[in-house]
Amino acid sequence: MIRVGLTGSIAMGKSTVSRMFEEGGWPVFDSDAAVHEFYRSEGARLVEAAFPGVLVEGEIDRKLLSAHVLGDDAAIRRLEAIVHPEVARRRAGFYERAATERRRGIVYDVPLLFETGGERNCDVVVVVSASAESQRARALARPGMTAEKFDAILKRQTPDVEKRRRAHSVIDTDQPLGDTRRQVQDLIRALASAPGRAGS
Repeated sequence: MIRVGLTGSIAMGKSTVSRMFEEGGWPVFDSDAAVHEFYRSEGARLVEAAFPGVLVEGEIDRKLLSAHVLGDDAAIRRLEAIVHPEVARRRAGFYERAATERRRGIVYDVPLLFETGGERNCDVVVVVSASAESQRARALARPGMTAEKFDAILKRQTPDVEKRRRAHSVIDTDQPLGDTRRQVQDLIRALASAPGRAGS
C-alpha cells in the first residue's frame, strides 16, 4: 500500500487537493481533523491543564489556545508533546483499517509533515504550492486572520521553496481549479502503477 504524504504551507490549497484525492478513491487521514477531535475528547483536559482557561463548554477554544502559544516556541513544544502522540495513534489506526480493506494507497494530510519528520512514514511526498502573492491574499481573506498572525505561522513552517525541493511531486494551485484537478488525477494514475511497501 502506497502512503502519500500531502503537505503545503498555509493557504496553498492543500485541503482542496486533499478532497480531490478522496474523490479519486484514496482515503485521507486529515491530521487537522484528528486534532479537532482530540480537542473535543477527554484529551481536552490535558490541554487545559497545560494552558488554563482554554477549555470552554467541554471543548478547547482554538482562538484562546492560539493566544497562549502563537509566537512562543516553548509553549508550542508543550502543546505538541500532548497532541502529537494522540494524532500518531489515530493515524496508525487509520493505516491498519486501510490495510485490512486492502487499499491501493492512502494519503496522510499533514500541514507540518517536514517539520515533524512525518515524511519518514511516507513513500511519496506531495507538496501543494502557489505563488507567495496568492498565498498571502488567500490567507488574509480568512476570518480572523491578520498579517501578524500570518507571518507568525509562516515562521513555524518550512519555506515553500524548501518543501518543493524535497517533494516527489508538486501540485500547483496557482491556476484554475480544473487544471489543479487534472494534476491530481494524473498523479493518481501514476501512483496506481507504482509499488507500495509495508509500514505505518
